[in-house]
Amino acid sequence: MNHAIGSMILLFFGVGLLIVAWRGNRSGELRAGSAGWRPYRPNRMDNPLGFRFYFFLYVAAGIVLTVWGVLAMLGAAPPLDLR
Repeated sequence: MNHAIGSMILLFFGVGLLIVAWRGNRSGELRAGSAGWRPYRPNRMDNPLGFRFYFFLYVAAGIVLTVWGVLAMLGAAPPLDLR
């Protein structure tokens, strides 16, 4: 049972990151933390290098978590250590 829950958590966060990246690519703006008291949102017009960096980061992390979740569900990768 613990094995399936860990796989679902990985899949949930992986797909979630891919959705955030897809929506950011459509709108041209990604949330990427904070700059002081304001949220930091690089966009294609003002900061194209920052936008591409965070877009790649979201996509890479989403793919890694999704693949790890699928492999853990199939038993080919170690599951999350949930206690």
